[in-house]
Amino acid sequence: MSQFDSNKDYYGVLGVDKDASQPEIERQYKREASKHHPDRGGSEEQMKSLNEAYRVLKDKSLRSSYDQTRPRRAAPQGFTPVTTPTARDVGVFGHCLSAGLCLIAGVFLLLLVRFQWIFFLWPLALLALLVLGFGVLLARSAMVAVNDSLPVTNRFKRHTKIQEVAFWTAIVSGGYGLYVIMTL
Repeated sequence: MSQFDSNKDYYGVLGVDKDASQPEIERQYKREASKHHPDRGGSEEQMKSLNEAYRVLKDKSLRSSYDQTRPRRAAPQGFTPVTTPTARDVGVFGHCLSAGLCLIAGVFLLLLVRFQWIFFLWPLALLALLVLGFGVLLARSAMVAVNDSLPVTNRFKRHTKIQEVAFWTAIVSGGYGLYVIMTL
């Protein structure tokens, strides 16, 4: 008996591209196995085919001999393999929105702890400070994204030092204003 069936599409069974790396194959196998395991309502046959595909694709020598003997098939139009990289650029609006939401959530938590006299929830205040710090980092990332999206001919694009000074001045003055409000 052969170690694999060259007529089966093991890449299709796992849902990975033929150029997938070993960690991607392992990650996808774990995802599919958790979905189709018989203890979780999946079928035993589907789990057997997943195990067979993973057994062949995880072994480098078996995988290379499988790749050499299997028939070549053209990928259907519009097929996107599961292992495509995630989106990297969320755009200027995404940067600004995420920064704004973090800053609003941090200020809300701080004010909630301060003005509702919930002092025994001091870990919530620490969480609020961490969220505010993360929001500041996201706001700076948003500022850089806005600057990168400006056309080259824009006169504000080349004044990055002034932008940095204005940004950190706004952050420090906003922090001081928050401190004044917290000490009321």
